[in-house]
Amino acid sequence: MKTSEVLQAWSTILAGRSPSLSIEITKECPLRCPGCYAFDAAHLGNEMQLRQLSDFKGEELVTRVLALIDERKPLHVSLVGGDPFVRHRELELLLPHLESRGIHTQIVTSAFRTIPSSWTQFKLLNVVVSIDGLQPEHDERRKPATYERILKNIRGARITIHCTITSQIADREGYLEEFLRFWSAQPEIVRVWFSLFTPQRGATDPEILTTSQRASVLADLQRLRKSYPILDMHERVIQEIASPPKSPGECIFAQTTETISADLKTQITPCQFGGDPDCENCGCIASMGLAAVGHHRVIGPLTAGHLFMASDRLGKGWRGLRNKLSPKPRQSPEASPFKIL
Repeated sequence: MKTSEVLQAWSTILAGRSPSLSIEITKECPLRCPGCYAFDAAHLGNEMQLRQLSDFKGEELVTRVLALIDERKPLHVSLVGGDPFVRHRELELLLPHLESRGIHTQIVTSAFRTIPSSWTQFKLLNVVVSIDGLQPEHDERRKPATYERILKNIRGARITIHCTITSQIADREGYLEEFLRFWSAQPEIVRVWFSLFTPQRGATDPEILTTSQRASVLADLQRLRKSYPILDMHERVIQEIASPPKSPGECIFAQTTETISADLKTQITPCQFGGDPDCENCGCIASMGLAAVGHHRVIGPLTAGHLFMASDRLGKGWRGLRNKLSPKPRQSPEASPFKIL
């Protein structure tokens, strides 16, 4: 993150807004992946689960999402789910409006459906395809979004690959290099990101890495980033995974990203994982990326993290005061100008 971007994010937080907004635009997904945090029983932090929420589609979804974005005025928006490509027609309508607003947009999908090559026209768009390891393991976990289908559906597009490293992946020597070798050979891939599986506190998922596996994976990533430029993980980001923030209160990502679920009103806290994430075993690349930015020195001992956290406290205080002084009436969306064909 450049100094100008840090300052822009800082001013956004001071204004009482979150610089980053993550929206689960649908509760639907054609996959049933083991270990998926969105469909974990703890995700929403109550007795309700994602599939039980009401959600929207068509013109109403487009209108409501844009209204939410115009109210929050974020610098960055992630459209997730479920799988947002369940609402592919709505995405076609949303993207030009987000681009015209100057908003950096990220869509996270399994690529079970074709990603239009025409989307390369959007300069502020990042399409992230989630891959669960090499083909045998991925195809078993993520069918029908198999390797064969993904390679067909990304043709002509511009894609970021994201892989969450699990215990099963970490257990096999040379796995990550084989993964990078395959995906770096695909012309559509512009970068590869890795996260480490982040569990809920007290969970016993088979995907959870042991301490020795985490250390081995981080050593591999440090080595591989020198040989594979497509691995878009700075040395400092990898170092942050070795000592992640110990709580949501210390996590810049958790403090500066607002996550809203499929009914477009339920807030997911304390971060995108929801529930009670085991922060000391976090491996989320978004969290670690901002942690690395947070340790960037701005002036003397003053870091970007100091600015983010102080601004966040001031911004939230101002937002609370503003809401008390002028509560907003509940609004219903008017007739939408958007047409889903």
